[in-house]
Amino acid sequence: MAKVTIAHIADALGVTPSTVSRALAGSPRVKLQTRQKVEQMAALMGYERNEMASNLRRGTAQTVGIIVPRINRQFFGSVISGAETVLNEAGYSVIISQTHESLGSEIAALKTMSRNRVAGIIISHSIEVSDGEHLSDLLSDGIRLVQFDRVYGNLPGAKVVNDNCRGAYEATAHLLAQGYRRIGTLAGHMTCGHYRDRLEGYRSALEDSGILFDSSLVFEDCILRETGHEAAMEAIRRGCDALYCAGDFSALGALDAAQKQGLEVPRDFGIVGTANEYFTGITSPSLSSLEMSPKQMGQIAARAFLENTDRTFVVPMKLIQRQSSTKNSKQP
Repeated sequence: MAKVTIAHIADALGVTPSTVSRALAGSPRVKLQTRQKVEQMAALMGYERNEMASNLRRGTAQTVGIIVPRINRQFFGSVISGAETVLNEAGYSVIISQTHESLGSEIAALKTMSRNRVAGIIISHSIEVSDGEHLSDLLSDGIRLVQFDRVYGNLPGAKVVNDNCRGAYEATAHLLAQGYRRIGTLAGHMTCGHYRDRLEGYRSALEDSGILFDSSLVFEDCILRETGHEAAMEAIRRGCDALYCAGDFSALGALDAAQKQGLEVPRDFGIVGTANEYFTGITSPSLSSLEMSPKQMGQIAARAFLENTDRTFVVPMKLIQRQSSTKNSKQP
């Protein structure tokens, strides 16, 4: 079956194609009665609007692009869900792209969204990004930018971040309160400000408790289960009795390592992760983690786009205490 066009609708109603086009766009130049007839005929004939062509004519779209490193992380999925709910209610559709932590993929996604004349972009940058220079050409097109989680201060637009320093401080302080003393950290990539903030929070908690910061117990670039396992094995060899992990996947690797070494968690070894991923409550023992409130972050990011603000929003983190860091917990 041939695709229904504006011309087909115009022929059926005996009006001009330009009248149909204006009616479907909601133009006040077209009488309400005519608009209703056009809309009814379009629905009856199965007309589907070409959004890309409409965007090109308008110069912008009722569409917002959301770019994340990985869709299969609960954190990013929840951010998307929160943002999409707010944007849909405001009449915007959403285009989602993931970069797989690649700068090249991020640039490609940005170019695609720019070509589609999106009204704005909500983004958390890939690990390979070290600054925001690759967005300079895009921003000159007037596209609104909102950054979340992984942000760069040199870029305009709103920023939505967690209180990473405070969260890491509380996680480390919790381990200290449980009696752990040689606490290491599986840190993230130091090119990212939020991972630097988590490292600073860990360090401050140790120093405030009178424990000398030991750089040999800091293991950088550990955000995956595999790298977390490898680093945790070395941490155990260096005498660590606990780890604060800047991510839950590395915390899962640390749990694997501790159990492989015959350590009982939490009696012999304590672990706290970050992000409160879906699996943290079902591991054995369950993993303590910092809740980052990603759905709330997504909602805030979407509202920041709608308000076209340059504000920075800081979302608190909450420590979820489970078995992996609480010595008096009962093992299943």
